[in-house]
Amino acid sequence: MKKYIVAPSVLSANYLILKEELTAIKASGAQWIHFDVMNGDFVPNLTFGPKILTDITNYSDLFLDCHLMVKIKNDSVENYLTPFIKAGASSVTFHYEALTPSQLTEFLTLRVKLKLKIGLAVKPSTQVDVLIPYLNSLDLVLIMTVEPGFGGQAFIATAASKIKTLRNYLDQNKMQTLIEVDGGINAETAKTCKQYGVDVLVAGSYLFGHTDLKTRVRELMISDESK
Repeated sequence: MKKYIVAPSVLSANYLILKEELTAIKASGAQWIHFDVMNGDFVPNLTFGPKILTDITNYSDLFLDCHLMVKIKNDSVENYLTPFIKAGASSVTFHYEALTPSQLTEFLTLRVKLKLKIGLAVKPSTQVDVLIPYLNSLDLVLIMTVEPGFGGQAFIATAASKIKTLRNYLDQNKMQTLIEVDGGINAETAKTCKQYGVDVLVAGSYLFGHTDLKTRVRELMISDESK
């Protein structure tokens, strides 16, 4: 029986009771925490930075999946990432569309240099084929099934089909890169993603603000065949 990695997105958490929310995530059996960073440039929204990441890692020992929806200006990728690494990020994912060619090259080198798990994300309109040259250097690929920038959006089914394309390529080439999906994930849309071959399910509004968090996490975590 396959168990999927569930990564609750704290973008949808209630920050007035963050400690309680983190306790509930841990108790639910979720393995990762998904942490979205936006600076109002690559996407038209602002979220949080290394300080809140530090607050989370000081309290939680779960894998911290850091998703950077940003453009880097007037700095190296390594310097930009340093505060997030010091804050305890377990992995860092940049958007393919947000990096210049030289920034992408530098980012890929940091996996070994900093002993950091890294990933690349693609928006719904970007074909997953653009990532094939980099898969040997990636720990994960994040496929967005909504436009990045805001929670609570509707799932884009055509974007999810890229999971199947990528799964076929990874399996044929015996590669261990994880496939992560983010955007509009709930019990029904997760079924589609599981059928396509996803490994990691990010969910926000489907999990937070409900009294049955543990049940919802388990629903996402277990394979449909095992029910």
